Amino acid sequence: MMYNSFNEVKKMENGVLLQGFHWYIKPEEKLWKQLQEKVKSYKEMGFSAIWLPPAYKGVGGKNDNGYGVYDLYDLGEFNQKGSIETKYGTKEDYLACIQAFQKAGIDVYGDIVLNHKMGADGTEIVNAKEVNRQNTNEIISGDEQIKVYTLFTFPGRNKKYSDFIWHWYHFDGIDYDEKTHRNTIFLFDQKSWDQEVDDANAFAKKVDCLTLLVYDENGNYDYLMGADLDFGNEETVQEVTSWLYWYINFTKINGLRLDAVKHIPASFYKNLLPKIYHDFNKELFTVGEYWHGDVYHLEKYLKEVNFEMSLFDVPLHYHFYDASHNENYDFSHIFDQTLVSMYPSNAVTFVDNHDTEPSQSLASFIPDWFKGHAYCLTLLRKAGYPCVFYGDLEGIDYENVSSKKEMLQQLLSLRKQYNEGNQEDYFDHPHLIGWTRHTETKAMAIIMTNSNGGIKSMYVGKEDRHCYYVNVFNGYQRVLINEDGYGDFYCEDKNFAVYVKE
Repeated sequence: MMYNSFNEVKKMENGVLLQGFHWYIKPEEKLWKQLQEKVKSYKEMGFSAIWLPPAYKGVGGKNDNGYGVYDLYDLGEFNQKGSIETKYGTKEDYLACIQAFQKAGIDVYGDIVLNHKMGADGTEIVNAKEVNRQNTNEIISGDEQIKVYTLFTFPGRNKKYSDFIWHWYHFDGIDYDEKTHRNTIFLFDQKSWDQEVDDANAFAKKVDCLTLLVYDENGNYDYLMGADLDFGNEETVQEVTSWLYWYINFTKINGLRLDAVKHIPASFYKNLLPKIYHDFNKELFTVGEYWHGDVYHLEKYLKEVNFEMSLFDVPLHYHFYDASHNENYDFSHIFDQTLVSMYPSNAVTFVDNHDTEPSQSLASFIPDWFKGHAYCLTLLRKAGYPCVFYGDLEGIDYENVSSKKEMLQQLLSLRKQYNEGNQEDYFDHPHLIGWTRHTETKAMAIIMTNSNGGIKSMYVGKEDRHCYYVNVFNGYQRVLINEDGYGDFYCEDKNFAVYVKE
């Protein structure tokens, strides 16, 4: 089955993805075990898949969220970085968590971070040049010898699963010189950042016959943090590929969430993913995180990877943020230039995630008053594969984010019961919008405003003429459907409402 077909299947099934963590999960919470206890309730709510955080050992040991990658093969099995377990538990806990969800019919997606490594076991001397942090293509120093943390031997694992040793030449650069204690970005000798290419001669790196591409930002956006993997090095590509095959086979996961894909050559995934889908002979859902608010950057990337994955709809998230912070925002254009409007089969819609939480570098958290609006616009629509954030579902004590479980349960129930059939949009007013979903036997009407309340006439079907529809969120707003199948649906100031047959 081709990837796009699989995504269509998820949509037809009315699938909903749960991001099963937030940034400030504590080690003592033992997330793998905690999630196992919630499998039944999450199934009842209507979640069809869960995205688990990175499961391997990070540089911070049991205090690391998993994005500071140390050893990909250590899923909480070896005494490395001060602990056996990761922040979320042991290898056994992780595998048991996956199996519990799969037994309940919920797919599991693993979070994959392949861009960088941190916390090396030793240093190496390498020739390098300092580059401008704001434009990493600009070299601002001559050649110099630096002492860098690029030697990864993983003594705690003692070559189990893989005997590969990482050296400086498996990386393009790094952000620290132990010799001078400088925190700046260095480009290693005889290396170049992976470049976007416009023709065959422009800064192309090749591994065998693969031209590797990344996208231009800060001059170049190959470098993110730590020791940056060189995807132009054949040994690097082979080891990362071998690990991914091992991981999928070892954990039996159903899909992948690919971290920071704009920092990795596009052709790496373009060529690898179809091979993985073929070799494992199973439907493996894959979604990439390409963090950019301009949908045309996402479009360009999807074309470069031949639409072999979905992407999170970051532009839509920023539209939610703008609509909730600007009283003059034109609500009728909420879906303009979003991934879900342009490429619905490749769009994973979301309201918030671990990166948008308050105090995070990409902080753009949607305020409480607009959460319901945003989740209606993702959960109660025909297009897209919606993702619910764990912090919204369960709350985040650290940041005083309250749980929206009751509201989300109601919306998920509405999605299961009514989110099918025709969709008719009434996006004809700058501050008051609505739409209906209806079949021959049932319908729902959604209306919302980011300003003053109002009434909108919308069609739900002649089958329900003379019947009353009621707002499920308050129980007292009732609407009589007229002879032609239309109702005058009301919404209060800065609120939303969902009406179904009484």
